[in-house]
Amino acid sequence: MSNPSNFKFTKTDEWVSVEGNVATIGVSDYAQSQLSDIVYLEFLVEPGDEFSKGDSLVTLESVKAAADVSSPVSGKVVEINEALTDDFEAVNADPFGRAWMVKVELSDPSELDSLMSADAYTTYCEERDH
Repeated sequence: MSNPSNFKFTKTDEWVSVEGNVATIGVSDYAQSQLSDIVYLEFLVEPGDEFSKGDSLVTLESVKAAADVSSPVSGKVVEINEALTDDFEAVNADPFGRAWMVKVELSDPSELDSLMSADAYTTYCEERDH
């Protein structure tokens, strides 16, 4: 699966898609493939919560490991994808689509400038695999 060219990525394998002042956050295809089958997902935030870049938003558990999804930006939660609590296998099946996790209102849009482009992230993942 290729990384969507209009998304930004972190070195901790989160993705961000921005529309206006709202960022949608999820985990990359690389992340879900490293974790393997997701067996549990828990939201650590709810709508209205404010948080800073680097704060944990979601905990994922797989057959291999547990991992926190950290926020690549600061902001305020406007929506969480509650469907994932019953459909956590969507993280493996459609990480860039129906497995979005949190939508946030950006408090500092300039934070996006520190994230990687899809091409840079693809290169980063390839380097880790060697």
